[in-house]
Amino acid sequence: MANFQDTFLSGANIDFIEGLYARYLEDPTSVDASWREVFERNDGAGRPIFNTKLLEAPVPAAPPAGKANGKAAAVQAPAAAPAATGPSSLALELQSKVDQTLFAFRLRGHLRAALDPLGRPRPPLDHVADVGMVDDGHFSAREREQEVESHGVFAQQRVKLADLLTRLHRTYTGSIGVEVMQILDSQRRRWLMQRMEHSENRTAFSVEDQKHILTKLSYAEGFENFLHTKYVGAKRFSLDGGEALIPMLDAVAEVGAGMGLKEIVIGMAHRGRLNVLTNILGKQPGQIFSEFDGPKDPKAYLGRGDVKYHMGFSSDHVTRQGQNVHLSLAFNPSHLEAVNPVVEGRVRAKQDRGGDTERVGVMPLLIHGDAAFMGQGVVAETLNLSGLKGYTTGGTLHIVINNQVGFTTDPHDSRSSIYATAIAQMLDIPVFHVNGDDPEACVHVARLAAEYRQTFHSDVVIDLICYRRYGHNEGDDPSFTQPAMYDIIRKHPTVRTLYAKALAEQNRIPAEESEAIKQRCLQEFDAALARARQESQFKEPSALEGLWKPYQGGSLKNAPQVPTGVDKAKLRDILQKLCEVPEGFHVHRDVERTVIKKRLGMLDSEELQWSEGESLAYATLLSEGASVRLSGQDCERGTFSHRHSVLHDVQTGAEYTPLKQFATGRAGFHVVNSALSEMGVLGFEYGYSLDVPDGLTLWEAQFGDFANGAQIIIDQFIAAAESKWRRLSGITLLLPHSYEGQGPEHSSARLERFLDLSAEDNIQVCYPTTPAQIFHLLRRQVRRPVRKPLVIMSPKSLLRRPEATSKLDELATGGFQEVILDKVAPAGVTRLLLCSGKVYYDLVKARDERKDDSIAIVRVEQLYPFPFDELANLVARLPKLAELYWVQEEPRNAGAWHYMFPRLHDLVSSRSQQPVKLGYIGRAEAASPATGFPKTHEIEQQLIIEEAIFRGTKNGR
Repeated sequence: MANFQDTFLSGANIDFIEGLYARYLEDPTSVDASWREVFERNDGAGRPIFNTKLLEAPVPAAPPAGKANGKAAAVQAPAAAPAATGPSSLALELQSKVDQTLFAFRLRGHLRAALDPLGRPRPPLDHVADVGMVDDGHFSAREREQEVESHGVFAQQRVKLADLLTRLHRTYTGSIGVEVMQILDSQRRRWLMQRMEHSENRTAFSVEDQKHILTKLSYAEGFENFLHTKYVGAKRFSLDGGEALIPMLDAVAEVGAGMGLKEIVIGMAHRGRLNVLTNILGKQPGQIFSEFDGPKDPKAYLGRGDVKYHMGFSSDHVTRQGQNVHLSLAFNPSHLEAVNPVVEGRVRAKQDRGGDTERVGVMPLLIHGDAAFMGQGVVAETLNLSGLKGYTTGGTLHIVINNQVGFTTDPHDSRSSIYATAIAQMLDIPVFHVNGDDPEACVHVARLAAEYRQTFHSDVVIDLICYRRYGHNEGDDPSFTQPAMYDIIRKHPTVRTLYAKALAEQNRIPAEESEAIKQRCLQEFDAALARARQESQFKEPSALEGLWKPYQGGSLKNAPQVPTGVDKAKLRDILQKLCEVPEGFHVHRDVERTVIKKRLGMLDSEELQWSEGESLAYATLLSEGASVRLSGQDCERGTFSHRHSVLHDVQTGAEYTPLKQFATGRAGFHVVNSALSEMGVLGFEYGYSLDVPDGLTLWEAQFGDFANGAQIIIDQFIAAAESKWRRLSGITLLLPHSYEGQGPEHSSARLERFLDLSAEDNIQVCYPTTPAQIFHLLRRQVRRPVRKPLVIMSPKSLLRRPEATSKLDELATGGFQEVILDKVAPAGVTRLLLCSGKVYYDLVKARDERKDDSIAIVRVEQLYPFPFDELANLVARLPKLAELYWVQEEPRNAGAWHYMFPRLHDLVSSRSQQPVKLGYIGRAEAASPATGFPKTHEIEQQLIIEEAIFRGTKNGR
């Protein structure tokens, strides 16, 4: 018998042999005699011959002739039997070759599939050893007539080899290529293989189904042609060449609705977006035409709005079976793939709100570009979230619109893999590649993918291989960089033309009927354009509907003031409960000392630290029916070990989350240690906030410095969404920030960047310095009806600094103070120091040691919106004021100085009394945020304090 390493009895084939062996155990007669011979042999311990140990090592060679004793020879004798040339041996040898071929088709068939609609030959793959098996030219005519084991490819156990090969070709090397063998879950793998192989990877569409597909293609093509002639040269990022996407999306909704799907949230970039809006989501073509024409009064949109192919939309889609599926297309910027985690967050929020624990009611659908899918890191970040308990959405259906070129860059320059979808191999999921010129294959794959997602609650990827007829955009000439490719495209018929011709040739739909469908589409678009220009259908995106009706955006100047204090007895009761753990729960001794016993002591002193102010804010909001979700890297414990929101039993590993006991109604407390990701996770939380306006959604950076890894989400969504898309969010960012000598990457949350982004009351930027301040600030974020993103420069050393405490009474009364005034008498103040954050405590300590009441130190706790009126009133009450300095820890070119200077200039200019000198005190300009040497940091810090307190005095510098 041949060495196992050279036969079908190898680890690569174990899944198939395993299934056959299971049948053998149930009924030995159900398998071929040749296989019974294999299964009946064992290693003497009852294990089958193909157990893992035997598969990993070759069969031992027989001892040399004359060296074996009689007993050994008796053991070795049966091994010679397979070498005979009887019928059983020949059958086994043929079956071995068949099994290798079957495995090659399943594993490598996609490499022989006809996927390129342009018909170009695929690059040679000679380095892939078993691709040649897919060509099946190694079988003789006589062998093709033999009956062989079908291994489930047919319902029948044995079939003629010629029939088996024909089915394998049709299944794996036609217009569809499938990467399925890498899936480790054998149940999912077998489920897919059975559905593909028994149907030969096709759906037997009725004439009505084919007419429906043709109609969808006709509307897709007609829409693009109409825009191409009516708005010549206008950018639209057309779907020309990839029109099969439209019947595919229609099929996904159809299948999903039949399997419990109620809503699909879609994220996609520009290509085909307008087509999807009108032909899938049902946005009126006339409204899109009006967006090309623009508003009647352009002055009304100065500085706001966005281009049409960034806009979102939502509608109720009615399937052919009469079922409703709500469709939402997320707004997104030009930053490719950035919308992915936003969509995932929205879906998770909808599932959580609706109690969809099975995650079958709402599905994310992401439409990617080929170059972006491999090139943008946020894709990998988002894929990684798919199986994490705090982020899973029950599977995303991914469709890659594969243009086979990225703007002007060929695939060999934009990826290191054969396929644009190679990044998806990080998950245990199937990947389908389909020829975009075969619409029935495209729809078949879409239906199968939707069924797979709803059945297994798993991601699935479809690689729609197509082309761009007009290049990156309609004003571009792609022949500059891909002349050969575009020479083919210019002569290539459209997918609708090819499909209509095929249907006519098959006597399914006459050419005249196909043409009538096409003309009807064009007539409808003509009529829509006429109405649009007559009625001016231009509309801004709808906003503040559904869940958002009770909330408002716009100006914060006159935002309603709401009480944020909480009854003192209730606060004491909550603090007491936060100290309690279940009976028999073993808390880590250091946590018991630094958290539980500390809080018990606070019940006596009523003096709280930061952690207690934050936790009491969450607990009181939960008790009032608001959900709280906090995520970030290590946020359960907190980077600085201050939070400990989840306790761990040191003996059993069991977890206990004290804050969960305060949730009421449908509210819930969710604290999630995130993946080591900034952009993906913050995008997810931003998306989550869009569908939980009545809750508090927070993202905490491990250090505030790392927020720059999520800058796209901050710039394009958090800061600009209200202005561009009229979309509100209450997302809250906790960004640890302050200078403690921890180096360039552990000092600065880049406060200056957030202040540079601030305009039109788009965000709030705050730098609270006491537990009471964080308590009232977090509660204000939920209690008042205004919804704006909140950026908090949160503390590090202030988490436990003795001076940075608050009395319980401060939480029970009052509210968030945008400016905290000094205790010194105003009448004698000659120098006013304005600052934010930790430096305040250093300044006060130095000033009080000097006992100088001529210096007032005021904290600006809300930097944006700038509290001009409050500061103006303060300055007006200082009759002897001669100097006003802004003091900061950050370098001069960072921090708040450049933002504060013009505002403080206006402030002192409005003063009617004596002139006031305005100046800056802080670190010098620097390319790096901070020094890397603690002793150098201490010198810099001391210089700031000395200049602020002693400047111009007898003992000063």
